[in-house]
Amino acid sequence: MTTDAELIGRSLAGDKEAFVEVILRHERAVGAFLARRVGREAAEDLLGDVWVAAFESRRSYDRSFPEARPWLYGVALNRLRRHWRSQPAEDLVPDATSMANEWDPWPAVDARVDTRAVLRPALARLRPEEREVLSLVAWEDLTVADAARALRMPAGTARRLLHQARTALRNTPEVAALLTDLNSVKESQ
Repeated sequence: MTTDAELIGRSLAGDKEAFVEVILRHERAVGAFLARRVGREAAEDLLGDVWVAAFESRRSYDRSFPEARPWLYGVALNRLRRHWRSQPAEDLVPDATSMANEWDPWPAVDARVDTRAVLRPALARLRPEEREVLSLVAWEDLTVADAARALRMPAGTARRLLHQARTALRNTPEVAALLTDLNSVKESQ
């Protein structure tokens, strides 16, 4: 199988279909990455911007790395930051008033909502670079080295930030209580 680095090289050499193959390989992952941060509708708009920006900056891709996914996440993060800077501050805060009390009778869904209610503020208290490393490793399934590449930082710095983020989350009383509750549920099953 041809690597992403080889496809990008072929694209730079004039093969118009080579970069399309890179897009096809990573469209779902990058689209999901964007959707988790801005919602599906905004992600669809941003995804096109990501591909244009990636195509325009493909000369900067370090072809010593065979897989382009971390680099594409870095391009997507830059587009996300541009998007967030362009939004009014009130649009960046989710509207929680639309959720009615006891809106779903299933305990699993309620537990998931409770988990999100605890995790969101805890994640918001992390420094932005800690939150980005954590999200790339935990949700995007990147290695710490690949997350560092996506964020254009040394791998050691990414490891330190990941450790700090995990420690901060564990030391948050609400998260510690949530983890205790989840562990007791697992043990009772």
